[in-house]
Amino acid sequence: QVQLVESGGGLVQPGGSLRLSCAASGSFFSIYTMAWYRQAPGNERELVARITSGGSTNYVDSVKGRFTISRDSAKKTVYVQMNSLKPEDPAVYYCNVIDSRMSGFWGPGAQVTVSS
Repeated sequence: QVQLVESGGGLVQPGGSLRLSCAASGSFFSIYTMAWYRQAPGNERELVARITSGGSTNYVDSVKGRFTISRDSAKKTVYVQMNSLKPEDPAVYYCNVIDSRMSGFWGPGAQVTVSS
């Protein structure tokens, strides 16, 4: 059984920063990609950032230059540093892991709120 546990969500003022972490545990094949998605009320879930096993990254245009995804392969942990948070960033942020068999796993989500 694979478990993903997110942490680091919360309330921050516009322009502030948060760092989300997601630790993977359990029995699975080697990790292929780790990613963060987000879903705001009434919206579809969207990819925010992804990092591959080789370290390649990609971001949705709206967060480029503000968010940075990174991973610690030994700890099976992925992070996203979110700076200059904007009123359009609040959402539930979900961690996603795809293993080498192309099986996907989701975390329960972490709420990010941006408000003054």
